[in-house]
Amino acid sequence: MIKELTVQGVFATNCYFYIDPLTRRGFIIDPGAQAGLIYDAVVSNGWTIEKILLTHGHFDHFGAAAQLSENLGAPIYIHPDDAPYLADTYLNLSGNSGRGITVNHYEEFNGGETIVLSSNSNFYLNVIHTPGHTPGSVTFYSPTEKAAFVGDLLYQHGPGLTHFPGGKRHLLEESIVNKILTLPDDTLLLSGHSSPITVAQQRQLLLG
Repeated sequence: MIKELTVQGVFATNCYFYIDPLTRRGFIIDPGAQAGLIYDAVVSNGWTIEKILLTHGHFDHFGAAAQLSENLGAPIYIHPDDAPYLADTYLNLSGNSGRGITVNHYEEFNGGETIVLSSNSNFYLNVIHTPGHTPGSVTFYSPTEKAAFVGDLLYQHGPGLTHFPGGKRHLLEESIVNKILTLPDDTLLLSGHSSPITVAQQRQLLLG
């Protein structure tokens, strides 16, 4: 089960809940702001959050993570290539926005592994390393839900941005073409700042 909650900080960002309907346990993906609003959604639905997963290290995707980690007892996870962003307000862009947001406690994952719910081994996300927007950008892919949480790798209208620190256009394009557009055509791409779009629709927009 996937639920979306748009949170408003400096930017509006799509925060996602990936929840197992059998156990009502699951993950939060990219809690960018409004920790109280996200927490209330968890409590009101009776969910238990095991992990907080970050697609990358920009503050508008982790601004509420530290507070939620403390309140929910759920560790924060990020790719090691983006771990330095959590402590550096220049890299994570919060300094330029007058926020100065950092995260001190986190765990790491690498591309290629599977994040599995402790109470249901059939409920999982595959971690795909998709650099370009940042060095450690990842996509969380659910084959069973036919959905991929792509962060800021791409949007409904096209590729993500690469002019921020660590961004590389050629890597972003390679990630999109080789790792995202190769997913099944009916896979729904869930981004940080736009509406969902299927792989087939995105391929048509990008490649014609």
